[in-house]
Amino acid sequence: MNFIITGSVAYDYIMSFPGYFRDHFLPDKLDSISLSFLVESMVRRRGGTAPNIAYSMALLGERPRIMATVGEDFEEYRSWLESKGVDNSLVRVIPGEFTASFFANTDRANAQIASFYPGAMAYASELSLQTILDPQPDLVVISPNDPKAMVGYVAECSQLGIPFLYDPSQQIPRLSDEDLCFGVENARALFINDYEFGLINKCTGLTIEKILERSEFIVITRGEQGSTIYTLEGETNIPIVLPERVSDPTGVGDAFRGGFLTGYIRKFDWETCGRMGALSATFCVENLGPQGHEFSPAEFVARFRRHFDDGGQLDDLLIT
Repeated sequence: MNFIITGSVAYDYIMSFPGYFRDHFLPDKLDSISLSFLVESMVRRRGGTAPNIAYSMALLGERPRIMATVGEDFEEYRSWLESKGVDNSLVRVIPGEFTASFFANTDRANAQIASFYPGAMAYASELSLQTILDPQPDLVVISPNDPKAMVGYVAECSQLGIPFLYDPSQQIPRLSDEDLCFGVENARALFINDYEFGLINKCTGLTIEKILERSEFIVITRGEQGSTIYTLEGETNIPIVLPERVSDPTGVGDAFRGGFLTGYIRKFDWETCGRMGALSATFCVENLGPQGHEFSPAEFVARFRRHFDDGGQLDDLLIT
């Protein structure tokens, strides 16, 4: 399948402060804060919604293409993704810019002071699906990105008749009610968590029933309560796969999408798709960072079958 994932590409800089931020704020000096925290550790992790989703798909044997804008510091990241099987041919480097970066400093109480620099992501709206119509994509994922780019990709898919999966997620507050409604109503499917669905309902008035009048399915994730897949045929509830350890929840939703979408493009049934998403998410949460997990298709299938019956569908993942 000619499959494209749009979304952010970012570096996450995670720092740890061996104290408490609250001890260093003076209530009578809040209008002139000047603070610097000496941290005890820092790690840089590869992130961003598009490569996070693509990464889990690639582990399962797919060759997903990502379309995004990045900075001049992307080459190491590009090599990493290519080594895992992700196609970066539609990624554009913006001269003179850094790749989008998230800087987070966390203290002993898990209080966090963070900054996000969009960098090259701010140019994502300059990319166009019009330039990759030979052949036309069979499916496009529109995941969190520069809001202007997300609106543009929705419009292009709608005009060109390209099916798209809509995942507005953390950018919901940055989209107008009209743009959000247009994206939801014209998508083949909607991916969100339960809180985000509440925001969509509040902003647009759209209910699950209304959305399904035009969409094939909706996936709503619910954290430890699992997830639910809604179609015109009914609901399919998917439990989580209990992790052997919990290391880091970052990127769990993206890993779920990667597992689910691998099953979807292979035309597996809804339950199997959802369970693949759940297991992919568990692999992610057991490791540090959104791309810290590793598994072969054979390892994935073996663990899946310790929890679920796939009726032999997953044999398809083992064919090389």
